[in-house]
Amino acid sequence: MSVIAYADLTWPEVAALPRDLPLVVPLGLGEFDLAAAARRLKSQTLVVLPAVPYGFAQPGALGDLTVPPGLMRRVLLGIQRELRAQGFRRIAFLDGRRSAPSGAPGLRVVRGTARPAAAWDWPADLAERVVVVSTGHTEQHGPHLPLETDTRIVGAIADGVRAAAADRVVCLPAWPYGVSTHTRQYPGTLNLGGRTFEDFFLAIVGRLTARGACMVLFSNGHGGNHSFLVNVVKWAGERWPQTFTATEWLHTTGEALDRYRSSALGGMGHACELETSMMLHLRPESVHLERARRETDFISTPEYFMDWSEGGRLIANPPWTDDTTTGAYGDPTVATAEKGRRWLEAAVAEKIESIDEVREQHRRRAARRAERGLFGGS
Repeated sequence: MSVIAYADLTWPEVAALPRDLPLVVPLGLGEFDLAAAARRLKSQTLVVLPAVPYGFAQPGALGDLTVPPGLMRRVLLGIQRELRAQGFRRIAFLDGRRSAPSGAPGLRVVRGTARPAAAWDWPADLAERVVVVSTGHTEQHGPHLPLETDTRIVGAIADGVRAAAADRVVCLPAWPYGVSTHTRQYPGTLNLGGRTFEDFFLAIVGRLTARGACMVLFSNGHGGNHSFLVNVVKWAGERWPQTFTATEWLHTTGEALDRYRSSALGGMGHACELETSMMLHLRPESVHLERARRETDFISTPEYFMDWSEGGRLIANPPWTDDTTTGAYGDPTVATAEKGRRWLEAAVAEKIESIDEVREQHRRRAARRAERGLFGGS
């Protein structure tokens, strides 16, 4: 049998996939018996999507992040909905531990065996650490980068943070399903939907708080997630004021961005100089630089334009096809692995600065609440 990793594909490669191939979404990060799943699905080829890492009942620490079954069904149905909208007809969720929510109409669950992922547990000093929740996405990144780009980059940032600040953080596995509003324009892109995304991660903050976490930082790798994460942070602050919950605008926004870039304003947006450089550093075999095209003909006005950390006062969402023919924004043709290495180092350092600031915010606010007898601080 053969296995096609969906996240490794570019959008033209997704467009070329036969729509009768079975697509499977693993539940959990363990090693699944894909050959057995292929036999159950009566196919010699499986297309395997990124695993859903948490949110459902499973052994170990990640099982503490189980959300209500109805909410988990919405997440899984959101993944399935977008795949069906792209014409795929055979979609199944691969469940090795009977983790899938029961009684979900319209969901096909394939039971199988799975070797559990490496076990880990919550540290005894969880309340003193920042829980880093990395949110990526599975979406098109032009004809030259794989669908996993956002998730791969934000996961690498978390790996760097974990290595450099092991005593200050707990890093959850990178979440690979986010929000996109351009799914119909380029194949491959998925979309949980904004409300489902918000409700899911608000529930995750609640589960973390119940487990004893006092500080949560969303580390985001996909621009489409940002406004919804802001809503999560706002609602979390209302519901669990004892937990300091924060997010940021993407990553790599400091002075290193300009120090190493070759492109002018407009050269960094999506599948651009920055993301292509990072992927050349992280997974060079997944980058097809010969297919990259310069896409800087964005319809710009003084307060509405496209660049990584700038965009003017106006916020809008016109069709992507107005401004790009390949699905990229910016100039990936000037990307290099060396720039990617430097930018990744800068992104990790920037994230650690944010983590330390979250810790200081929580410490000072907890002290003030103790003085004033607020939120259990007395």
